[in-house]
Amino acid sequence: MFLTLLSSHLIAWCALLLGTRTASARTPAAAQPAIATPEDRSFPGTIRLEVDTTDVTRHIFQVTETIPVRSGPLTLLYPKWLPGSHSPAGSAAALAGLRIKADGRTVEWLRDPVDVHAFHLDVPEGAIQLDLTFQFLSAGDGGEGRIVTSPEMLNLQWNSVVLYPAGYFAGRIVVDPSVLLPPDWQFATALDVASQTASAVAFKPVSLETLVDSPVLAGRYVRRVELDTGAAPARLNIFADRPELLEAKAEQLDAHRALVTQAYRLFNSRHYDHYDFLLALSDRIGGIGLEHHRSSENGTVPTYFTEWDKNADVRDLLPHEYTHSWNGKFRRPADLWTPTFNEPMRDSLLWVYEGQTQYWGFVLAARAGLLTKQQTLDALAWTAAVLQHRKGRDWKSLRDTTNDPIVAMRRALPWRSWQRSEDYYSEGELVWLDVDTLIRELSGGQRSLDDFARTFFGVKDGEWAPLTYTFADVVSALNNVQPHDWEGFLRARLDDHDAAPLDGLTRGGYSLEYSDTASDYFSKSETRRKVVDLTYSLGFVIGGEDRLADVLWDGPAHAAGLTAGTRIIAVNGVAYDSDRLKEIVRRARTDTAAIAFLVKNGDRYATVPINYHDGLRYPHLKQIPNAPARLDQILAPRT
Repeated sequence: MFLTLLSSHLIAWCALLLGTRTASARTPAAAQPAIATPEDRSFPGTIRLEVDTTDVTRHIFQVTETIPVRSGPLTLLYPKWLPGSHSPAGSAAALAGLRIKADGRTVEWLRDPVDVHAFHLDVPEGAIQLDLTFQFLSAGDGGEGRIVTSPEMLNLQWNSVVLYPAGYFAGRIVVDPSVLLPPDWQFATALDVASQTASAVAFKPVSLETLVDSPVLAGRYVRRVELDTGAAPARLNIFADRPELLEAKAEQLDAHRALVTQAYRLFNSRHYDHYDFLLALSDRIGGIGLEHHRSSENGTVPTYFTEWDKNADVRDLLPHEYTHSWNGKFRRPADLWTPTFNEPMRDSLLWVYEGQTQYWGFVLAARAGLLTKQQTLDALAWTAAVLQHRKGRDWKSLRDTTNDPIVAMRRALPWRSWQRSEDYYSEGELVWLDVDTLIRELSGGQRSLDDFARTFFGVKDGEWAPLTYTFADVVSALNNVQPHDWEGFLRARLDDHDAAPLDGLTRGGYSLEYSDTASDYFSKSETRRKVVDLTYSLGFVIGGEDRLADVLWDGPAHAAGLTAGTRIIAVNGVAYDSDRLKEIVRRARTDTAAIAFLVKNGDRYATVPINYHDGLRYPHLKQIPNAPARLDQILAPRT
């Protein structure tokens, strides 16, 4: 009986204990310190920011920062929502070794457990400034993120090396920045230099908003080319892994000068006092295309100039980023403008911000001579083919793709043709071609999207402050150019799940067709990317190590059960060879047998038959007989 009584007491005690723990687990956590709401008021004082970038071999930036303060609670923020990334791309994990002192005494900080980009602390009584030291540990290899330093070059983005006080608009916080560069290196930036001693460069104080918008590119091997020497000069700053990569022909540089001229003729305005193209020709630091108001970060293939004829598919990069000075930086979607770098952005109008910029990027490349008319047509055919085969349009609207930078964070996707990913670029380009050709048709050739660009992006010549816009503003501006039901037109293309918007091609005088021969533009892109692109025939792309880099949803390979990552070992019983495979696909037009693929997926082998008999298919644009050649008119240079 004693044991029974003891057992009953133990059971009751355990139940009470468990109940107590359960109740405790349901108790809300203690409230965290509040993060001050940003206000449009001047921050009292100037933040001093010093960055030592000399440890390029280990990819480490050393940061020293001094922040004027008053005693009491304070929250410091590390930039999270980065302009141009359209997402919370700031990496707080790269900030390390944070130590804060006041009058030589350590000030403890506490990271916010919800917003991990926020650091709470109490400023001691009587302290007038905080002295911070920390490191930005940039990626050492591609698996850790974008590499930003090498023994020959570095790309400093100020958002990665600054903490700033919560409670103020970024445009109302003044920063006094300086940088220490490796010995004998040169640099380029939109910032104005206050002083320079050897490798130590002090810049003139600017707002935090301007600072983050003004990255630095520096390196050993540099060439500078003046593109425009007028009242608002433009310069091409070329940095390369090796000095011989800086060699460029006169006609190549003239095409970049023409880019500036053609952009002025399109927008009839300048929203900067000077503009710096920061161009990195490197395979040692990561590629990039990022817009800024008075500069742009452009990282591309090392042989951009020296193998000009092989790299046509990357020559729309500079026109695209340059266009953003007008579309994206000066005129900016209202829900993309935020008062700080830690307020969430909303991407609903990226089909204008990026989609129309994609359109103008190719148009300006053609008008400037960076691309020939044929190369531009071939690029447009490729874009149209991608969207024509984008099965994901069945369930996911163009409007919803504007959420992709936040949803997917620009990570690789296993089934892009089904999931879609930032199609507001490519499909947006087709939508704006549709708009342009329709304006030309409705106005009898008297007006075009050029008029929209001039009246929408070209207003307030010389002003820099962002001018925001809404969907209604876009519709109103289009109606001012050419009356039409633009709201219904645009909403249909944003929300419908119909076929890809190819009406602009037809109205422009061209049709999308396929042949068994790739265009020069397409085939050279294959070579540069080191892939075999059979998307529009077998439905896959073969990349490195003979593995499938992409498989088209609902295509022949997908129907046969293949997936990305699968390695092709043999085709029809013979070891895989890309030229042999293409010949087999050609012959399959008259051969009723399925093409047999021996594949390896993980540690398993299988023979997979693909019953395909339509031959090789590559996209082209074919001119429609007797149709108005509106697309030719669009691509012609302006005089």
